[in-house]
Parts: sequence; structure tokens; C-alpha cells
Amino acid sequence: MVTATNDVARPEIGKSLIVGGSATNYHDVGEGAPILLVHGSGPGVTAWANWRLNLPDLAKSFRVIAPDMFGFGYSDSKGRIEDKRIWVDQVASLLDVLGIDKVSMVGNSFGGAITLAFMIAHPDRVERAVLMGPAGLDFPITPALEQVWGYTPSLDDMRASLKYLAWDHGRLTEDLIQSRYEASVRPGAHEPYHATFGGADRQHNIAMLASREEDIAALRHEVLILHGLVDQVIPLESTVRLAGLLPRADLHVFAECGHWVQIERMASFNRMVTEFFKSGLKG
Repeated sequence: MVTATNDVARPEIGKSLIVGGSATNYHDVGEGAPILLVHGSGPGVTAWANWRLNLPDLAKSFRVIAPDMFGFGYSDSKGRIEDKRIWVDQVASLLDVLGIDKVSMVGNSFGGAITLAFMIAHPDRVERAVLMGPAGLDFPITPALEQVWGYTPSLDDMRASLKYLAWDHGRLTEDLIQSRYEASVRPGAHEPYHATFGGADRQHNIAMLASREEDIAALRHEVLILHGLVDQVIPLESTVRLAGLLPRADLHVFAECGHWVQIERMASFNRMVTEFFKSGLKG
């Protein structure tokens, strides 16, 4: 059963349905070929916070579905998650309930890892994919990712985390910092985030999100990879290695851009994603 809200004061809340016995909050806008957006893992993140600048443009050409993954935003918590298959199954079940057999996907950071894992588990259900600053390989954790995953709720910690995500710190207004902080301390928000990502061995989280290189190399989907040249969270070297593993991948690197490609290069991101997915449509 799908429920919806029209609360314009809380645009991060979209529709809700039961997926795998738990509630998933998701946005579903536009018409046409379906694309599914999988957000990153920053503190206070929601699908809306991650994709709010992209949804209107992409919805002009596609049916765009953007869920809060379990443990994030307004979807249910699963407590500590130690197996990415939980999120992969969430995506599969969401598509099943929505009656969608095949979809193109965009995965941001953590969402890139989930997109890769979904492509490996369900290759026939993915048309094309865009991976943006993606996790999905094992690499030494960066100081920026240590900060983001080790976040403890405070305005100062949120400010420090967001500075690692953006190249242009002029985007980090006090209103943005305050809103992301408030999202991170909403009842029930921080506990699942900290349980999964905030442990002492955060290198383990990278390994948990990584897929086997031989499985990645076996994928035959066309993939567009986007990465900010000065991304401090996911090392560019890891993404270059990923592009070398994927047999049908193109890599585009944005100058003067950090981890927030979809925000700092919004117009280019929207155009490139739209053109990439449109070029794969048959007929």
C-alpha cells in the first residue's frame, strides 16, 4: 500500500510503502522511462537533500524514483547493517512493488556501491548506470570519510563534514549547516547511522560496500562515471581503477569540484545524465 504526503513544509517526505516488511520513503516524479537515484551516506542525508536540485530537470524526461535507503531519512531503520545485500534487496523489492522490471540507475558515493552491487545481483534489471564519486572498491579510508562517518551531532561537526563534501565552501551557508544538523538529530536519525558507519573500524565499512573486482569486470552495462577532481571523500584513484575494471565505462572528471558533483556541477550533471540515458532508449 502506497501512502503519500502533501506537506510542503517537509518536502523530504514523499510517498511511503512497505518493502521487505519495512517502510521506505521515496519520491516518484515525472513520466517516461524509469530511473532510480541512490543517495550517499553523509550525516543528515535524505534522498530529497541529495537530489533536490536534480529531480525537476530529470523529471522532464523520465520517471524519477529516489528512495531513502534503510537507516537514512524517513525510511525504517534496520539497526546496524553489516551486509550491503540489505540495501540491494530493498531496491529490488521497491521495483517489484512499483511494477518496474528494468531501470536505469544513478548512484552517489555509498549509492554507487549499492548500484554496482545491484547490477551484479540483478544484471537483467538494469539498463544503464551513472556512478558518481562511487564507493564499491576497497581503498584506504580517507580523512574526509573518517570525519563524515564518524560524525557526532553538533553544529561544528556538521560544518566540518560539509566542508569535506564541497569544493566551494561558499555554498555552505549557515542555513544549510543548520538544516542538515537538525536532520541529523531528528529522533531516530543518528542512531542507525552511527550503528552502521560510526564504529571504530570504519575501514570495515569500505570493505563491506566493496564488490568483487571479477564481478565488476563481468558487467556488460554501459556506465558513465562522474568524479570531482578535488573530491576528498572518495579518492579519484579508486574511481580510475573502477573505470578500468568496467568494460563499457566512460569517466568524466570535473575541475573545481568536490564530492558534490550533482550540486556543484548541477547543470552539467543534469544534462549529461539526461543525454546518457536518452541515448540508451530503443525506438
